[in-house]
Amino acid sequence: MTYTPPPSFTTRPDLAGSFGMVGSTHYLASATAMAVLERGGNAFDAAVAGAFVLHVVEPHLNGPGGDLVALFATADDPGTPVVLMGQGPAPAAATREHFLAEGLELVPGAGALAAAVPGAVDAWLLLLRDRGTWELADVLAFAIGYARHGHAIAAGAAAAIERVADLFRDHWPTSAALWMPRGAAPAPGDLVRNEAYATVLEQLVAAGAGAASREGRVDAARRAWKQGFVADAIDRFVRTPHRHSPGTDHAGVITADDLAAFDAGYEPAVTREFRGHTIAKAGAWTQGPALLQVLGMLDPLDDELLDPSSPDGAHTILEAIKLAFADRDAYFGDDVDPARLERLLSADYLAARRALIGDAASAEVRPGLEDHPMPPLRETYTPPTGAAAGAFGEPTMAQAREEQAGRDGEPIVMPTGETRGDTCHIDVVDRWGNIVSATPSGGWLQSSPAVPELGFCLGTRLQMTWLEDGFASTLRPGRRPRTTLTPTLVLRDGAAVTALGSPGGDQQDQWQLLYLLRTIVGGYTPQQAIDAPAIHSTSFHGSFWPRTWEPAGAVVEDRLGPDTIAALRARGHRVTVTGPWTQGRLSAVTRDPATGRLGAAANPRGGYGYAAGR
Repeated sequence: MTYTPPPSFTTRPDLAGSFGMVGSTHYLASATAMAVLERGGNAFDAAVAGAFVLHVVEPHLNGPGGDLVALFATADDPGTPVVLMGQGPAPAAATREHFLAEGLELVPGAGALAAAVPGAVDAWLLLLRDRGTWELADVLAFAIGYARHGHAIAAGAAAAIERVADLFRDHWPTSAALWMPRGAAPAPGDLVRNEAYATVLEQLVAAGAGAASREGRVDAARRAWKQGFVADAIDRFVRTPHRHSPGTDHAGVITADDLAAFDAGYEPAVTREFRGHTIAKAGAWTQGPALLQVLGMLDPLDDELLDPSSPDGAHTILEAIKLAFADRDAYFGDDVDPARLERLLSADYLAARRALIGDAASAEVRPGLEDHPMPPLRETYTPPTGAAAGAFGEPTMAQAREEQAGRDGEPIVMPTGETRGDTCHIDVVDRWGNIVSATPSGGWLQSSPAVPELGFCLGTRLQMTWLEDGFASTLRPGRRPRTTLTPTLVLRDGAAVTALGSPGGDQQDQWQLLYLLRTIVGGYTPQQAIDAPAIHSTSFHGSFWPRTWEPAGAVVEDRLGPDTIAALRARGHRVTVTGPWTQGRLSAVTRDPATGRLGAAANPRGGYGYAAGR
């Protein structure tokens, strides 16, 4: 058996050039970032400008009230990957005792009670201050223009509004006023505006008008955001109880003091070697190290066992994913002991985990350390009467509830390929060698009611925490929830060569794994790897409310082929087959340090992702 050869046809070309490259989940963000590069900005200016456009044009996938994880390397230090940390913590009053007293057994998937401190905007502004070159007014001009004057609403955003239209009308009137000003959801392609958010961005620019330096102007905007009018508006608004996903009404607990106490920052990346490459991820407050565990388990195996398109390869990959994600759920969280993470990534430990991969699909959740408390596992969820329809957890790409199968509330992939949104992604590399990979998310328009004077809502990242005591990811005030946001940098010979990432919640690292295996082992080009059939496991805790799982569950695009699908089922995998282009929205940019050659690729799935460059 040999590795499945790459396809001769790709949906998009592999872009090549030497000036600059961008890939993102929306063409307007890609065009914005490329425009910044064309006008002399660097990769960081471009990424920030594109990211604020994503707030406007993909509001069902991310928002200013959400969060952000990014990885970057600079032209001056191309061998040192740095994490940009934009994940806010739980508010001071977000105690498990308060949630339990509210009659909750899980942190809700929708509603302001589930809000972590918004971290994305402060992180983007920090990156602009420290690594960018442009003035804040110029960077934000693109987003202000689309918010003030309008843009054609994406089909996925229009569909998301339609799904929660009754919730907006009945319980979240401020969201109805913002997203349904004529009383109904917009149609795909309708011109939509968000003038309240345009005003917020203009006020951030105005806050720095008197500062003496570019950096001072950015810092003034940061203060206006987290110590000024934005924080005050959030504090006032969340005091009013409103409908949450379990069907009950609660007030939020986040305060202006919580916003003022948060500062985005930088952290060292966690890395592991794989087949001559260094893979860099954020720490165990994300799911990123689980990808490093999977790569460590697979690294010594024969190439054919690393082929996602072959029966043996798909089986082996799915089984390794289950083992790594069991460790994720048992041990990952904020302030994880570095010695524990080092052990989880050690060669001896991963060899022992590799030995657990058998010929048949496992239907167990098997963490590998001696002390492994686990939260309760639920395979199904029946919403209570009055549940907030359409506001279930993270509505990840091409997922829906399948009531006909008796699995109401469990997120599964629909064969239609319907886009239900989830997260955004943007990658940028410039001619000097600066490179950034960023995954902003949270604050989806269906997350919680819109704050009317701000034009956005809060996120719900706390749903990734547990209310049971004693776990690594138990809800704790001041601690970050263990997030699924997980961009990747790849280094070779001491320099960054690839930035990549994908939306997809629990699937993000699974789909990035396929890209890495196919490009590093299988010899695929970036676009060939992105276009190739996708698979992922659902045989572990879902990170999003209502936290269900499917023992031995596997989801595959039908392009994987009948023989491979039949072989997986014969081994005991509970396979859900989806449409041919339903899973993943990866993008990637590349750089060859020896030649300066740049590349980019983006995903056809979902219809809005594009790469640009020259």
